[in-house]
Amino acid sequence: MGRFNGKVAFITGAARGQGRSHAVRLAQEGADIVAVDISHQIQTVRYDGASQADLAETVRLVEAEGSRIIARDADVRNQCELDDVVAAALKEFGHIDIVCANAGIISYGLTWELTEEQWQDVMDVNLTGVWHTVKATIPAIISEGSGGSVTITSSGAGMKGFANCAHYTAAKHGVIGLTRTLAIELAPHFIRVNAILPSTVRTDMVINQDTFRRFRPDLVEPNLEDAMPRFGSIHLIPTPMLEPRDVSDALLWLASDEARYVTGIALPVDAGTLVK
Repeated sequence: MGRFNGKVAFITGAARGQGRSHAVRLAQEGADIVAVDISHQIQTVRYDGASQADLAETVRLVEAEGSRIIARDADVRNQCELDDVVAAALKEFGHIDIVCANAGIISYGLTWELTEEQWQDVMDVNLTGVWHTVKATIPAIISEGSGGSVTITSSGAGMKGFANCAHYTAAKHGVIGLTRTLAIELAPHFIRVNAILPSTVRTDMVINQDTFRRFRPDLVEPNLEDAMPRFGSIHLIPTPMLEPRDVSDALLWLASDEARYVTGIALPVDAGTLVK
């Protein structure tokens, strides 16, 4: 028996990276999955976005674990699209129990040099997109009356400042405030709300040329091997980066009955970044 048999998990940013890892781990523990992501490029993001093929691979991996899944191309910036996915999920599964508000993007630049579009895209996805996600899903969880769990993906940048990503840092600080407010509002319904704060994770958001240049500005065309020592420099535990599974395992605990009285926290999964 899995810890989440009979449960349904709604996950944004599920086509790859941490979102896909969350979907697979929850499926391994018996949950059915609602996977949401977009398949078009956000123009201010300089690494390749997710594709329909990526989302199809998430479907394949979840089904291989024996769980059911519905996957939808939807943009967290668009409330109507998320509302439509929730309606489809309720028609298919009847309820939603777990929400993973995971979708996120990043771009880089000094605060005063960021363009209006860069600032707005990151805010719209990383902060407003989280609000859209909970706005779409929470009424269904409340109406079911069985409680639930919401986990919001923040970052170490939600607790301290980092140069060259003011918009990302501000948004990730913002979702921690949103987490704490939701925890207060939803506690009477036995719905727990927590944030998870990953450090550098081996995903497409990190493994790309634009990020390599930020960590190795001394090189014209740095590669992963060039950047790896700098990735690890922010960690207390001597590792260059985390794997998506490391974050998923923490999320599983937050979503499980083992954490049934844990709410309103910001849990670092960061190899000691915040205490270094």
